[in-house]
Amino acid sequence: GCHDRAVLLYEYVGKRIVDLQHTEVPDAYRGRGIAKHLAKAALDFVVEEDLKAHLTCWYIQKYVKENPLPQYLEHLQP
Repeated sequence: GCHDRAVLLYEYVGKRIVDLQHTEVPDAYRGRGIAKHLAKAALDFVVEEDLKAHLTCWYIQKYVKENPLPQYLEHLQP
């Protein structure tokens, strides 16, 4: 409910599977690469913790397409 914070919503949907659901950046801060930082941090966390990621968030799907790093791709849930 707070309009001055960028957020990335996620949910564990299994023991080792995290659903990256939604990124949101306040209008006043859009266009500054904040969502990109959220996406990278989330994917780096998935890799570091050896989890699988389900990408519900369209922005994170786009980020992976633009940054198809092997460590990200191997941690995506088919």
